Amino acid sequence: QVQLVESGGGLVQPGGSLRLSCGAFGSTWGIYTMGWYRQTSEKQRELVATITTGGSTNYADSVKGRFTISRDNAKSTVYLQMNSLRPEDTAVYYCTFQRPLFTKWGQGTQVTVSS
Repeated sequence: QVQLVESGGGLVQPGGSLRLSCGAFGSTWGIYTMGWYRQTSEKQRELVATITTGGSTNYADSVKGRFTISRDNAKSTVYLQMNSLRPEDTAVYYCTFQRPLFTKWGQGTQVTVSS
């Protein structure tokens, strides 16, 4: 069993920054990928960024150069540093924990970019 606890969402002005955190608890041994997805009422859930145990990263084109994903393997925690935020980044952001044949989703945290 794996539980995910997310934090760090909120309201920020365009051009501002936020940092999301997600801690994994439970069976967090071995190799796994963690990441962030986001969803709005108008769009399907989409990839934001992922990071493997070895540190390999993957980003959506829309966030490259603005968002940075990182992880602390000792703490089983993944972070998403979001800079130069835009109104179109407004969404519910979901943390994921992935192994082959297994994906756990967090409860989601709201990020709102508005003046």
